[in-house]
Amino acid sequence: MNKPTTDNILSFSIDEAQDGKRIDAALTSLSGLSRNHIQQLLKSGQVRNTSGKVTKQASLRVFEGDAYLVHIPPLETLNLEPEDIPLDILYEDEHIIIVNKAAGMVVHPAHGHDRGTLVHALLHHCDSLSGINGMQRPGIVHRLDKDTSGSLVVAKSEMAHRQLSDMFAEHNLKRQYIAWSRGTPRWQQMSIELPIARHPQHRQKMAVNPNGKEAITHARVEQLLGPFTQLRLTLHTGRTHQIRVHLSHEHLPILGDPVYARSYNPGSNIPQPSHGAILALKRQALHAELLEFEHPISGEALSFRAPLPDDLKLLSNSLKENYG
Repeated sequence: MNKPTTDNILSFSIDEAQDGKRIDAALTSLSGLSRNHIQQLLKSGQVRNTSGKVTKQASLRVFEGDAYLVHIPPLETLNLEPEDIPLDILYEDEHIIIVNKAAGMVVHPAHGHDRGTLVHALLHHCDSLSGINGMQRPGIVHRLDKDTSGSLVVAKSEMAHRQLSDMFAEHNLKRQYIAWSRGTPRWQQMSIELPIARHPQHRQKMAVNPNGKEAITHARVEQLLGPFTQLRLTLHTGRTHQIRVHLSHEHLPILGDPVYARSYNPGSNIPQPSHGAILALKRQALHAELLEFEHPISGEALSFRAPLPDDLKLLSNSLKENYG
């Protein structure tokens, strides 16, 4: 019988339906917790068998009659100071909020970013946020780079957070980005399937690495614009800097990218207004435009398009004026 033994320790017996499954899948089914949450508990040593042996391997096979204790640590208390920072809200209800994140805004507090983050703004705006990720990342189920703008979903309730975490883990959301790159691709569309890992020398960068984690980006040319290209990118995985790394590897560095593109100063052969719009860029020309998924509680189909910010609107219009 599966029952709580204390307020935060759950006891589970593997039944016939879970026989032979991975432990993370079996405990997800038996507990009602998200698979991502179960994997985090395994990794942090919160799962043990009845003899007291800690189990950390998510791929461990379990069999009927096995029994496990799962410790659910208490949620950390939020101690961040809310900040009255304007938000561009695309949708909100009691369970989720969708924002059009501005370029230059860090998603959650981290070293060197203890003020002015999206989390600080959300704490001011929302009555409550999911505390599953602890006091530094309340409600955060995915991220955008600091200088990438666009649509981002945040969980307000614990139930929504668990469901959204599973949806991201199983890639059951549609995420499309728009990018403006230098160069002309040799293809009209392509599935870029190149694993990504931390760069061996430059630890702040990522790189294509055969020993890295699976990374899949579907790229499609939307418009050829002289020496530049407007691309639509669909993410099938969500690795750090994935689009920027993949496009750079394809010799299509994103305009304004300070990390994965060589410094670029448009010469006199680039006419106005494109010349001025490129020089005005203070970040990579990458925008998370489309976000589609089923509501984590109601199951309703949701679709959101984040409008382009002024700098990318200027870039897009100027390139089309000169090369469209």
